[in-house]
Amino acid sequence: MQYNPHSLEKKWRVYWEENHINETLSETSKPKYYCLDMFPYPSGEGLHVGHWRGYVLSDVWSRYKRLQGYNVLHPMGWDAFGLPAENAAIKKNIHPKINTKSNVDNMKRQLKEIGAMYDWTREIDTTDPGYYKWTQWIFVQMHKMGLAYRKKMPINWCPSCKTGLANEEVVDGKCDRCSTEVEKREMLQWMLKITAYAERLINDLDKLNWPEKVKTMQKNWIGRSEGAEVIFKIKVQDGSEYDLPVFTTRPDTLFGATYVVMAPEHQLVDKITSKECKNAVEEYVNQAKAMSEIERTDVAKDKTGAFTGAYAVNPVNGKEIPVWISDYVLAHYGSGAIMAVPAHDQRDFDFAKKFGIDIIEVIFSENAKRDEKGQLTEAYTEDGTLINSCDFINGKNVSDAKANVVEWLAKKGLGKKTIAYKLRDWVFARQRYWGEPIPIIYCDKCGEVAVDEKALPVLLPEVENYKPSGTGKSPLAIIPEFVHTTCPKCGGSAERETDTMPQWAGSSWYFLRYINPKLNTAAFDKKDANTWLPVDCYVGGIEHAVLHLLYARFFTKVLFDCGCIDFDEPFDRLFNQGMVCKYSEKSGKLEKMSKSKGNVVNPDPLVEKYGTDTVRLYELFIGAPEMDSEWSDSGIEGCYRFLKKSWDWVLENNNKYAREDNKEVLAKLHSLIFKVVSRLESFKFNTAISAFMEFINFVSKPEVKKLGFTKDTIEKYITILAPFAPHMCEELWQVTGHRGTVFEAKLPEYDEALIDEEIIEIAIQVNGKLRGTVKVEKDAEEKKVVEDALKEVERLVDPDKVVKTIYVPNKIINFIVKG
Repeated sequence: MQYNPHSLEKKWRVYWEENHINETLSETSKPKYYCLDMFPYPSGEGLHVGHWRGYVLSDVWSRYKRLQGYNVLHPMGWDAFGLPAENAAIKKNIHPKINTKSNVDNMKRQLKEIGAMYDWTREIDTTDPGYYKWTQWIFVQMHKMGLAYRKKMPINWCPSCKTGLANEEVVDGKCDRCSTEVEKREMLQWMLKITAYAERLINDLDKLNWPEKVKTMQKNWIGRSEGAEVIFKIKVQDGSEYDLPVFTTRPDTLFGATYVVMAPEHQLVDKITSKECKNAVEEYVNQAKAMSEIERTDVAKDKTGAFTGAYAVNPVNGKEIPVWISDYVLAHYGSGAIMAVPAHDQRDFDFAKKFGIDIIEVIFSENAKRDEKGQLTEAYTEDGTLINSCDFINGKNVSDAKANVVEWLAKKGLGKKTIAYKLRDWVFARQRYWGEPIPIIYCDKCGEVAVDEKALPVLLPEVENYKPSGTGKSPLAIIPEFVHTTCPKCGGSAERETDTMPQWAGSSWYFLRYINPKLNTAAFDKKDANTWLPVDCYVGGIEHAVLHLLYARFFTKVLFDCGCIDFDEPFDRLFNQGMVCKYSEKSGKLEKMSKSKGNVVNPDPLVEKYGTDTVRLYELFIGAPEMDSEWSDSGIEGCYRFLKKSWDWVLENNNKYAREDNKEVLAKLHSLIFKVVSRLESFKFNTAISAFMEFINFVSKPEVKKLGFTKDTIEKYITILAPFAPHMCEELWQVTGHRGTVFEAKLPEYDEALIDEEIIEIAIQVNGKLRGTVKVEKDAEEKKVVEDALKEVERLVDPDKVVKTIYVPNKIINFIVKG
């Protein structure tokens, strides 16, 4: 029998489907394992080899867990609503519903060709009314909790997409979908109060097995700052006074504050501006509105501003200091106003130098940079000794002075200790057609009323004209039969909300719907959800590190607070696969695959030429899965040759089995099993494939062939290779006399006694004292050794308290723990 991947791969995909092999068991004593892919967004026509990489990786892992004896849930669906899908449809002049379905059909064909063990009986689509009914239901719960509200505010407006954007959808001042410069528009918008969860969203990251890079990105986006709120009294020319709360992370420098800066959008600007300064202030406010947030906060940008004509009283010394507005202060951060301390903040220093404002040094250090006259040449921002302040902090260091000043302000009623966040509430409305209608009704008598839960879903109407109006209203606004309705409270005439939800809405909870995808009475069954979730392993791209993951965590915490679930984090473990790149002769460097760059590699011709299993193998072999890798069609030949060699080896020895294995062969087999298992556990799929190649090269040597191989050796090889090349291994399993699927077999175990040279024992010390040992693969990566060693001493060591790790390769590891 020649290795013919095309016929056998189609055969086994039909077998899996007809015999329900990939479906999750409903009643079983097996432990559960939930492996989840970030489901695809069908705005494009198909998947390229970069998309395949993540799906193959998660499938190998899922099949591996199944061989370990788990009842694996590995579902798939479609994140099909939203701006990208609508824009793609507009570009082709095809209705979004038709275009999206066409894309879904093609992607589903490709995903089936991957051979992934997806349970297609659980398939979901965010555009299905049976699904988005529950997205709307979750919104209604948020409305009841006061987390969904309307507010008139300046929002990011994309002139090209003709809709409002969340702050997270603006990158470098441009729309992240079309790269058009974003404008600011004042609009009444639906918001979700994600800021109410800011503290929990930061603190709970500590309990997640996520890449530190992703945790850091989320923490930076939330932007938690500890400091103080200080009350400045503003005196206006007409004699009136206003309290201006100012947030500062440096209350120790309060005696050095020589002016106050408000954001141009601050609500007090109009009230405090003098007649003489009115024109200049208005001109500056309009100028700031036209700028992106990135531009405004650029440290290198020339500092600009306008004086309001008003003065604020510094609460610690009673001095009157000028009140300015400047675009480097943002209305949403803190109170929208800052106290400026030029001597100890570089932005304030540059501003003060430009406008001739006093610079008072209140922290002294020999390290500060000065001119020949002893004056600061730049702001000094490090620790030092307090000077030019008052008796109770002069001579103290920064840390002590902060606490003393906050305590003094609190006693005087002029301030308090507080925390500020960069995170802002989520702009949740889009003035577009292709999205979930927001389930709110407006009644002249009753006001703003949520749609009755029994009346959900609010169906997205069929329309011919789906293109954005550009007026600030959704295309739904011109459909009388949709807009006009009755009030759920009083039964009187009312109007529907015509904005739709953003593309992130459906993907913020989809992992819960997979549990009960056909349930009509609830979004999911609580008992089932608590059984299956949190997700054990979530696989997807780093590009979703902030937006999707933050929103999914927020939705989960809300549902936890509602009592709908008993867990408040959706994903225990996160793995971000690297991108597949291609070398560009034009730029002379590797570039991410994208349709716009014309460097996309379609997997279909490769599958036609080499078969799915070869493409699967090469996707993983090209490099460490967490790293970006270069694609080269020529490299795939090696993976094809390896599979053919494995095929030939099994068939050459089928029914010609040796009575017992040679010791050398047995050692190599158990070494293979050990290497593959340990490398899979470390997500080193590429080096696991290398181990297979080393083994097949060994058993193919003429002198080794003469020794012969037992049926047990060949069966174990087929079984452990099966997650990587499932079609071929199913066929070989049948050829060697088995019925059914190889995935009903048990994962082979290795005998340590046979592979002593491959395993070493590392001594584990904690603060220099021996606390245990751990067995690892010889020359294993330090990261793997650290993980395994911490598991061995988890009762003794809190990973958060490890301040230093000392590792001597292949000998000893020492954790230095504080406290």
